[in-house]
Amino acid sequence: MTVQPDDGLTLAADFPDASHEQWQALVQKVLHRSGTDTPMTEVEDALATALEDGITTRPLYTPGDAAPDPGLPGFAPFVRGSRAEGNGADGWDVRAWHPLLSNDSILTDLENGVTSLWLRIGDGAGPVSALDRALEGVLLDLAPVVLDAGEESEAAARELLRLYAEHGVADDAARGNLGADPLGHEARTGKPYPLAPSVGTARLCAARYPGLRAFTVDALPYHEAGGSAAQELACSLATGVAYLRELTASGLDVEAACDQLEFRYAATADQFLTVAKLRAARRLWARVGEACGAPRAGAQRQHAVTSPVMMTRRDPWVNMLRTTVAALAAGVGGADSVTVLPFDHALGLPDAFARRTARNTSAILIEESHLSRVIDPAGGSWYVERLTAELACAAWEFFQEIEREGGQAAALRSSMIGERLAATWSARSARLAERGEPITGVSEFPLLGEKAVVREAAPAPRSGGLPRVRRDEAFEKLRARSDTHLAATGARPRVYLAALGPAAAHTARLAFAANLFRAGGIEPVTDGDFAASGTRHVCLCSDDRNYAEEAEAHAAALRSAGAEHVYLAGGPGAYAGVDTCLFTGSDAVASLSAALDRLGVS
Repeated sequence: MTVQPDDGLTLAADFPDASHEQWQALVQKVLHRSGTDTPMTEVEDALATALEDGITTRPLYTPGDAAPDPGLPGFAPFVRGSRAEGNGADGWDVRAWHPLLSNDSILTDLENGVTSLWLRIGDGAGPVSALDRALEGVLLDLAPVVLDAGEESEAAARELLRLYAEHGVADDAARGNLGADPLGHEARTGKPYPLAPSVGTARLCAARYPGLRAFTVDALPYHEAGGSAAQELACSLATGVAYLRELTASGLDVEAACDQLEFRYAATADQFLTVAKLRAARRLWARVGEACGAPRAGAQRQHAVTSPVMMTRRDPWVNMLRTTVAALAAGVGGADSVTVLPFDHALGLPDAFARRTARNTSAILIEESHLSRVIDPAGGSWYVERLTAELACAAWEFFQEIEREGGQAAALRSSMIGERLAATWSARSARLAERGEPITGVSEFPLLGEKAVVREAAPAPRSGGLPRVRRDEAFEKLRARSDTHLAATGARPRVYLAALGPAAAHTARLAFAANLFRAGGIEPVTDGDFAASGTRHVCLCSDDRNYAEEAEAHAAALRSAGAEHVYLAGGPGAYAGVDTCLFTGSDAVASLSAALDRLGVS
């Protein structure tokens, strides 16, 4: 708590109050100096950023940007947290993902900071019968276990309950989630499995195991299919409502039925969007509880997982930075459990170093950054509160569309959800191709000479339903073409960069062109002259004034020297002898793919 000095010193007392209009006038002057004449009433629109779901972020938020009252932690609508005490001084539950049943990895994690286990079973990860060996030496009354067994979820649940009994774990000491998610499995594989047995298990948990949940509402299939934040929320809401209907129809009351659900969301490196998404998810589920006549039942249990979509295969070390930001956002957003995927997740089974850094990410955020000491630290931010409200409204609108379609199962089977997610991903793919959404180490600042990180193959992910996308996939294909060419010829495809004029004139566009070509696996040559470059493809780099005076003459000279294709780094213009202009906002993937074609790269 901040204590004011006895004399009531207020540091801003001698400064006049500034108005919103004065700030707008200053921004207008800055825009004018950059060559943009904008009416003062439109300067904020000029600086606004369009997000998915029809949401626009403003450059400045003020008390006038009203949002619904978020309430207090532990009270409806639970925006500020499902529990009054938040995550407490010990922080969130650090949950480790195990794609393969390995007792050594499990014990190492638990001995070094992990507080719960998320185990994949079946589909090459290890049979249900291997669960006993995998959990050997684990104190099951202390380490919660979360299962991910797909259509084998009932068999896996029975085996875990048997192990609890065999190890003498009291019914009220068992903690975790048995992981039934028929609709999530159908989204992943296109194949449903019966819901009724899992409903029976939920009734058993409600009666005997107060610390166990039977169902997971996994929103990752929709995130990994390219869905937006609002679409991910809406699909989780529709899935949760579908399970709630079945559970209450079986005889459970609404509060007991809600207690059987845990919701799983993706946490991305878009920090504020992740914070707002988790807060909006709690508001939305609270609305469901309220509509069911049980407002206290709307306290959503959340498990956040760092996004697989954002993980890159090239320069994977950068993934450690992405997952750190994502984990921070998950903690600030109030997730009860957080899984940090190892930085080499996209490459196969993680090694010991990757698992260690993943564990330690949460340890640093909790123990050294003290993120969990304050409940909902983003609460009260005009931006975060407004973004939370707008995201909740967008998600509720799509949720209503799904319900009109007949619910989550019907919307999946009619392809309504798949088509909407595909449209969202198509629009995002265009932004990625244009580098409007940069990928550090891939589309921006790639390292062509990096040593490939190789990992043992992980079990194949469940497939057959919604697709799995990655942000890096278009650029990965370009780099793979370059790698194949390197293996076949001993050299990468090259483009010579011809700098025109003094360094002040060409440096910026020389760097732009070099960065762009590397993103496609094309080596930029800047040393020596064109004749010694080993390539017949060249890119002119300078400023607009030099282009106006020299571009055509240089293009003609390069043509005479044997240039087959002449690029120009700069805005589109009519220059004789120039074949292609490369500029910010152009389709980099299409330009680079065409460049590889011209260079003879198959």
